[in-house]
Amino acid sequence: MFGGAGREYRWKYGTKRETFAKVSQKARKHAANNPYALFTEQLSVEEILAAPEVFDPLTRYQCCPPTCGAAAAILCSDEYAKKKGISKPVYIAAQAMTTDYPSSFKADSMIKMVGYDMSVKAAQQVYEKSGVGPEDVDVVELHDCFTANEVLTYEALGLCKEGEAEKFIEAGDNTYGGKFVTNPSGGLLSKGHPLGATGLAQCTELVWQLRGTADKRQVKDAKVALQHNLGLGGACVVTMYRAD
Repeated sequence: MFGGAGREYRWKYGTKRETFAKVSQKARKHAANNPYALFTEQLSVEEILAAPEVFDPLTRYQCCPPTCGAAAAILCSDEYAKKKGISKPVYIAAQAMTTDYPSSFKADSMIKMVGYDMSVKAAQQVYEKSGVGPEDVDVVELHDCFTANEVLTYEALGLCKEGEAEKFIEAGDNTYGGKFVTNPSGGLLSKGHPLGATGLAQCTELVWQLRGTADKRQVKDAKVALQHNLGLGGACVVTMYRAD
């Protein structure tokens, strides 16, 4: 389904296959600085495209590895944090969960089927609740189960306009030195996708980023972070975090 969504996106906007491969290349580059990542070997766009095809435009290196893993997050009140002497607290500014819309099944669109509208609506709710827009975000962990979904999610979250993901990627606005650092952990593509633990793994990475403890992959002066996680069947959760 995600391959079909990527193919539909290509037909709609004329996006090059190389553009999807560059997302995987970026994931490996970020993962090289993450000791918890599964795949840290650097790959060229040519190597990614030459890998066995899974479903056009996706090759093997554009599909996440299902893995084992665990993650935990502790939530507490301001009062408790102060009592325990917790420094550099990270706050949940807003969170929203959406489920499938009729368009997931009635729009004759693979893009809609894989949760595009769920992501759009969840992001809109979070921006409204938090009073923070996408332009204020420093770092993002999003659900890159396949490169195609990362491309779609750039647009769903409002990081760029619809149809402009290729331009966004070519400009380097999805990595260090650009507008947003997306998946500094290496994302699901390189860090791994432990399914039930994936959402909290994203949370953990963003908390480290906002505390300034992400070591070599630290996003400079990160104060606002956005998380996006989804599962078909279908639900999407978007969360906005901010540093104190």
